[in-house]
Amino acid sequence: MKKINIYVVDDHSLFREGLKFLLSRLDFANEIYEAENGADFLNGLKEKKVDVVLLDIEMPGMNGTEAARKALEIQPEIKIIAVSMYSDESYYSTMIEAGANGFLLKNSNFTEVKKAISDVLEGRNYFSMEILQSIVNRMNDKSPGKTDYELTERETEVLSQICKGCSNQEIADILSISKRTVDKHRENLLLKTQSKNTANLVVFAIKNGFYKI
Repeated sequence: MKKINIYVVDDHSLFREGLKFLLSRLDFANEIYEAENGADFLNGLKEKKVDVVLLDIEMPGMNGTEAARKALEIQPEIKIIAVSMYSDESYYSTMIEAGANGFLLKNSNFTEVKKAISDVLEGRNYFSMEILQSIVNRMNDKSPGKTDYELTERETEVLSQICKGCSNQEIADILSISKRTVDKHRENLLLKTQSKNTANLVVFAIKNGFYKI
């Protein structure tokens, strides 16, 4: 993996410093920046080229959702991993809309942090298992109903592989179809499900029973 620059944004200095120390030990980490609030983060982003941001959702002043939206306006290619103490769906659903690529709980071990960074850099989305379980629990708490979304058999297969974190090329290899065909299926899935991004697709698939964990 190439050397990358990482930004840690969190209003709790102890957590921020601890995470920064662990990240500095990664062989693919180049520069590691830190900010205690959204405003400082955005100001720094105007001067620093960053690959991945570990962004706290709940911060005073400017929350993670607003900071994520504005960060993507400054550096559209940046990968954002939302970090929270809570697995409540309301916290990460807004971050999905803001453009987050990954989701971690603050009690995650460092192996999971490394995997999240690796996955988002490779174009995948990453969900903490506890967050995925929270989605399932909420789905099970609701009365079952017929979904209004009709997907073809191939679209369902592609969606399942997307939920497993596979890239378009990997899906093409698994299903023995061309990458261009997978690209088209992904595009159709986004349109049919009215999802803004891949993270939305994963949530949709779990909520509507197309993928089980």
